[in-house]
Amino acid sequence: MNSKMKQNMILIAFGVFLYAALMNYSDIIAFSKGLFGIFLPIISGLIIAFVLNVPMSGFENLYRRLFQKAKRKPSDGMISTLSLLSTIGCIILIIILICTMIIPEIVSSVRSIYTIIAVKSPEWIAKLGQFGVDTTWIDQQLSGIDFENLFKNVLTGAGSLLNSAVGIASSTINVFVTCGFALVIAIYVLLGRKTLARQCKMLLYAHTKKKVAERVCYVANLINDTYSKFLSGQCIEAIILGFMIFIAFWIFKIPYASLIALLTGVLSFIPYIGAFCACFIGVLLVLLVNPVQALISFVVYQVVQFIENQFIYPNVVGGSVGLAPLWTLVAVLIGGDLFGVIGMIFFIPLTAVVYQLLKEYTHKRLKNKGEKFH
Repeated sequence: MNSKMKQNMILIAFGVFLYAALMNYSDIIAFSKGLFGIFLPIISGLIIAFVLNVPMSGFENLYRRLFQKAKRKPSDGMISTLSLLSTIGCIILIIILICTMIIPEIVSSVRSIYTIIAVKSPEWIAKLGQFGVDTTWIDQQLSGIDFENLFKNVLTGAGSLLNSAVGIASSTINVFVTCGFALVIAIYVLLGRKTLARQCKMLLYAHTKKKVAERVCYVANLINDTYSKFLSGQCIEAIILGFMIFIAFWIFKIPYASLIALLTGVLSFIPYIGAFCACFIGVLLVLLVNPVQALISFVVYQVVQFIENQFIYPNVVGGSVGLAPLWTLVAVLIGGDLFGVIGMIFFIPLTAVVYQLLKEYTHKRLKNKGEKFH
């Protein structure tokens, strides 16, 4: 059978398969969902392991430096176990810190915001009237609003929603089984990731050409390095920036320092847009209390951000993903449109990987053609 006959047979087989798939579309979707449900614990465990691998690798490097001059050095397995326990301990500590300190402070800040709106809204309306603004419709809208009951309803509704969600999750045994298996798989993957990597490479080199296997390994290492550098750098940068905002606002006695610092730390994972949103929300919250302090908060925020961008960010994160600002912004917009906030964060290193591969491919093509560009 010649090559042309093979191509025709492949096209015919593909056409038959495509026709059968379209005729049984609903069955295929149902089968795919069932198959995804079976592999969901494995997929979830691999994702958890991929994320936790970043701090765990940091702890491993730290412990290796600490035990470098020790007479009896611990084994690699012992260091991996100790690093995993340290990572889990840090996660538990962060959760306890959030539950005991940050959440009560946020609730207190939100309560004070509602109180300020309820007390000062007549004053704001009166000032608008002094400037000739027709506030009749504002009075009509606010007259029927009970801010205290509204705040209580918000908290009650949020609590009821949370209780309902917890109740549904508690009544669904499958959710806990999936989470449990995912955590167990993640732990086993993290503890034996070097062995798994070696086994995957053996399978790859055994069943593919050497050139293809080397290319796959290179892309896998590039993805791992890019995501590791991005996640570690952004986490450290978020903590530093949030702490700096809190200290600066506390020194200048600006209200809602902890709430604005938390928003800054969380939103700093989104380049450009995140910093703007955090600053805008912070100024708006302070404006409810005092317009002069709102102006001061804007100036303080910009100064802190300038110091962070010029002296801290280049040293902590720097060019960790090697992506120009334009492509970073494009990645944020596309990722946000497709997958929301998670997409904004994870599309940046993904775009960096694609950009690096495309750059290498372009340079290779130009080199083969004998073209030179500077």
